[in-house]
Amino acid sequence: MSAPQNAPPPDPPGRTLRILPRFFKAHGHGNDYLVFEEGPGAPLTPELIRAICDRHRGPGSDGIVVVQSGWEDGEPRLRMFNPDGSEFERSGNGLRIAGVYLRQRGAGKDGWFPVTVGGDRVRLRVSGPREDGAWDASVEMGKVRFPVGPPFVDPAAVDERGRVSLTLPDVVGGARMRRGPDAPVQVELIPVSVGNPHAVAFADSWSRAEADRYGPLIEAGAAFPRGTNVQFASVSAGREIAIRIWERGVGRTLASGTSACAAVAAAVKAGLLPPGRVAVLMEGGTMEVVLREDWAVSLHGPVEEVCAGVLAGRFGEPAGASRRGC
Repeated sequence: MSAPQNAPPPDPPGRTLRILPRFFKAHGHGNDYLVFEEGPGAPLTPELIRAICDRHRGPGSDGIVVVQSGWEDGEPRLRMFNPDGSEFERSGNGLRIAGVYLRQRGAGKDGWFPVTVGGDRVRLRVSGPREDGAWDASVEMGKVRFPVGPPFVDPAAVDERGRVSLTLPDVVGGARMRRGPDAPVQVELIPVSVGNPHAVAFADSWSRAEADRYGPLIEAGAAFPRGTNVQFASVSAGREIAIRIWERGVGRTLASGTSACAAVAAAVKAGLLPPGRVAVLMEGGTMEVVLREDWAVSLHGPVEEVCAGVLAGRFGEPAGASRRGC
């Protein structure tokens, strides 16, 4: 299940893609992505990304996945972008949604198939649609790691146990964490890499107000040079973890595949759970994570198609072009 090391190299840094105006939109438990193909269309600048992802003035989404040209004759290569215009390493739900798009176009009919994202190769499997219209989509994410240095963590911020401790302002109502002698709260985070950076904090429970308050402070903290996704996690009886998610470049998110994987890995690392199959409960729904003893992790859950369409007007396609809207 680990990602092979001979994946094709990523694009040169800074190369701006051009995209065809056609898009596919789907979501995994409310975490939605738009899939485009590379082609002779508008340059995908940060400004255009922000406009496309705007939920009032564009199609709206939590991010964009671009399938690079030539995928029909080889291994699909993907690039992913946050709604703030920044490019990022990978998304579990973005991968699964792109997998449904590719499956509908003939990829992976015989089971697992590889794609390359951020210079790494991962495998996808998609089946369906089911009677309710949803697709079952799985992704093998490779092996999780627990970084103690660059590029995701400042080594000066990590203690001998691989933890990062931060002092944050209190929230009215109180966070259920260890407190210092004064009002600020002390939060302990476990850094996790699932190909992208995560920081997981455990407590008996977390409120939405706590996630909204602490999430952006942790994301932008000096301990995480590239920023980080944040999971506020609680381990319940049985093999379940409940998480609230603050996603880097997005904000509070209903669901996230890499966040689910990171939370399970952190729980096993902390001795709160053994390896194996775990249900991860998010605000948007439940996903299944399987963590092996060698730290290889896979993710499974539903994907629901929302619509397909064509960008118009200022997005690059002449007004009045034939399209199916959302």
